[in-house]
Amino acid sequence: MQPLDPERGLIKISHCNRDIFASFVPQFCPLCGQSLAYRRLEEAPVSIPSPFVNGHRERCSFLLKPTAGTFLRGYDGNSDLHVGVTNTNGLVYNYNETGVHKAEYGWEECVSVPLVQPDMYDLLSQWDLYLKQFSAADIWLPHRYEEHHHNCYTYALTFINCVLNAQKKQQMNKSEFTERFVIPRTRKASKYITIYKEICKSGFYAVDHPEQDSQTSPGSHVTL
Repeated sequence: MQPLDPERGLIKISHCNRDIFASFVPQFCPLCGQSLAYRRLEEAPVSIPSPFVNGHRERCSFLLKPTAGTFLRGYDGNSDLHVGVTNTNGLVYNYNETGVHKAEYGWEECVSVPLVQPDMYDLLSQWDLYLKQFSAADIWLPHRYEEHHHNCYTYALTFINCVLNAQKKQQMNKSEFTERFVIPRTRKASKYITIYKEICKSGFYAVDHPEQDSQTSPGSHVTL
């Protein structure tokens, strides 16, 4: 398998009544061999941006990544995932069996859920302090860690709910947060991984034209 640049994104063209995905704009259709002139607007190549971001460039966000490896290299769809929360400078606070960590690297390919709108200046000014004080609580000591009930997701969601409570807004349980904000992004990421791996193997990936889907955009910001 020939790896591609994960940050470049992909290209989609329509030809032979199919959607064809590739890592670059082809001169010829990989299915029929005809020259691709792109004379009509609907024939023009479409850029498909990567759903993965460098978490250290994301401020005040919930991040999701494989515990080992990356989504595009080595992830099989069933491996364990790890989550964290960034401060305003992209430092990733995360919790595991050895306690709370502040990572300056290692989160370069993540699914990200922005937690704060850019115009929420009061919250942005307090965010780093909130996160630092929250992470220092005894509840996040290493011996409190429990794989299924007191883990990295518990840590991140508890912090989100603490901020929601401080903002006098309704808190969310794990199912609600996951369904509203995480699953739409991971579905998109899963499709992208499938296409990416096929392109690595064959140079392109072709599918029948899908029906229009009104749910194309990922979940919105979490309003804190």
